[in-house]
Amino acid sequence: MTAITTTFAGALHANKTVDGWISFFLSGWVFSVPLMGILLVHEMGHYIAARINRLDVTPPYFLPGPWPAGTFGAFIKIRSPITDRKALMQVGACGPVAGAIVAIPLLMVGLFLSEVLPEPPKGESFAFGASLILELLSLLRFGEYTANMTIILHPTAVAAWFGLFVTAMNLLPIGQLDGGHVIYALVGPRKAALFSYGFFGVLIPLGVFVWPGWLVFGALVFFLGLRHPAPLDPVTPLSRGARLLGWTALVLFVLTFVPVPISVTP
Repeated sequence: MTAITTTFAGALHANKTVDGWISFFLSGWVFSVPLMGILLVHEMGHYIAARINRLDVTPPYFLPGPWPAGTFGAFIKIRSPITDRKALMQVGACGPVAGAIVAIPLLMVGLFLSEVLPEPPKGESFAFGASLILELLSLLRFGEYTANMTIILHPTAVAAWFGLFVTAMNLLPIGQLDGGHVIYALVGPRKAALFSYGFFGVLIPLGVFVWPGWLVFGALVFFLGLRHPAPLDPVTPLSRGARLLGWTALVLFVLTFVPVPISVTP
């Protein structure tokens, strides 16, 4: 079902008219395959890390959704308690890091397939916000920052953008999100709680003054819980490799976060 909805969304991003349903859906595969690939690798990062740590975990489930992404993402469910901080770090960080390893090259490929308009289009336009990683790749590809030009993104670039946006949202250090796992494993329960409530508090003014979608996301994470449960062994310290993995995930969050993800500009 998600393959169908993402392919339909990709065909719309390709600006194809409905001159035939077969050609319409075929034009959407350049969006759906990269996006579902990024989501699959992300969730398999969680899954493999959980299996290595002998946790009871389900395979990934995909969720269909409406345009513009065609999906609400994917998830796995861990059915056993997390054993220690190292397992918590690996399960939390391996997913977004693995997904980004696929998404960033796909974004570069998509930018090479994209085109720059000589002047902004007339009327209202649908715009994607620029993260630091998008700005860096745009500078590498076009020699300019995104604010200085109008880029018509190829559907593959749009798929990679959504993949990295999902990465950033999951890496927010709140509750039981991936970022919540990472920050709990790095700094322990007390400081992790401060991060969780602090970032949740930031989502409210962001939602009111910047982008209303943050209010919806804030309500979701509030429903899921802002406090992180302790692993069975909360005392054993992290290894150097586990800490490096955690800091890599936090740097990735900084590179992929977008304050205004989607907007309609005059």
